[in-house]
Amino acid sequence: MSEAPFNPLAFPQPHLLGIEGLSPVDITLLLDRANTYVELNRKRGVMLDTLSGRVVMNLFFEASTRTRTSFELAGKRLGAEVINMSVSTSSIKKGETLIDTAMTLNAMHPDVLVVRHGSSGAVKLLSEKVNCAVINAGDGSHEHPTQALLDALTIRRRKGHIDGLQVAICGDILHSRVARSNIHLLNTMGARVRLIAPKTLLPAQVERLGVEVFHDMRAGLKDCDIVMMLRLQTERMESSFFSTVREYYRYYGLNYDKLEMAKPDALIMHPGPMNRGVEIASDVADDIGRSAIREQVEMGVAVRMACLEVLCKKLEGRENA
Repeated sequence: MSEAPFNPLAFPQPHLLGIEGLSPVDITLLLDRANTYVELNRKRGVMLDTLSGRVVMNLFFEASTRTRTSFELAGKRLGAEVINMSVSTSSIKKGETLIDTAMTLNAMHPDVLVVRHGSSGAVKLLSEKVNCAVINAGDGSHEHPTQALLDALTIRRRKGHIDGLQVAICGDILHSRVARSNIHLLNTMGARVRLIAPKTLLPAQVERLGVEVFHDMRAGLKDCDIVMMLRLQTERMESSFFSTVREYYRYYGLNYDKLEMAKPDALIMHPGPMNRGVEIASDVADDIGRSAIREQVEMGVAVRMACLEVLCKKLEGRENA
C-alpha cells in the first residue's frame, strides 16, 4: 500500500478528542505515520530526537497500565520528556476542580496532555482551558480514539485494507468507549459494522450509528472478516445487565463453535484486558494464526507515537506562525 508524503500540518485538529468528525484523509495520515514506526520499534535501543525538548504529561484519573505505559513509551521513543502525574496522591484527589487543575497545568507549560477520565466530556472541557495539545486516552463511555486507530492499523496490516470488510463488535457495547470510537472509524473508512450483544448491553437507538444489530452470536458472526470482542465493564454497571457470567459466556462468549460462522480467515481482536472464559475462550484468544490481540498492543505504541508527533508538529507550526 503506497503512503502519501507525511505532512503533519495537514491534520486539521489541535487536539485528538475523538474519531467522530475526522475524515478518511485525517485517519489515513495518522495510520500511515504509525505504520512507519512499527518496524523501528522492533529494533532494540532505537530512540529518536523528533520531540526533543517537548513535554508530554500523562494525567490518568482512571487506572490503566496498558494505555498509560504505551503513551509513556511512545513519548520516550520520540525523545520527549514524559511526566506521569499520580492522581491518587495529587491535589485533584483532595478536591481540586477540573478547571483549577487546568490552571495548574498551564503554569507547568506542557506541550501535550494525555488525559483519561471517568466522565464523558471531561477531556474536551480540559482541552478548552489549557494552552497545549490534548489527547483523549478515554473519557467515560464516550470515546477512546487511539484504541480505534491501533485497531485500524492492526486490521490494515493484516488484511491490506479496511473498506468493504464486515466487522462484528461483540459484548458490552453500552459501556464501551472503544466500541464508539471503532464504529466511527470503521464507518468512515468504508467497513460494514455489526454489533452483537444482549438488549441490556446496547445503547438506546444504536442503529442511528449506522450499524446492524444482532442479539444472536452465531447469526451476527456469519461471514464476518473481523471479530472484535469487548470486556464486560462490571465496574460501570450499577444494576444487573445479565443473569450470570456463566450464562453470558454461553450466549456471547467467543469459542470455536461460534467462530465457525465467521470467514475461515476471520481476525480475532480484543482491546484488553481480557476476561478469559467470560467473553473469550483461552484457546481462541491464543490462536497464533487468527488472534491479533498481542499485535494490537504492539500497534498501540506506534499509533501513539504518530499522534504525539502530529500534534507537536502542529503546535510547532502555530508557534512559528
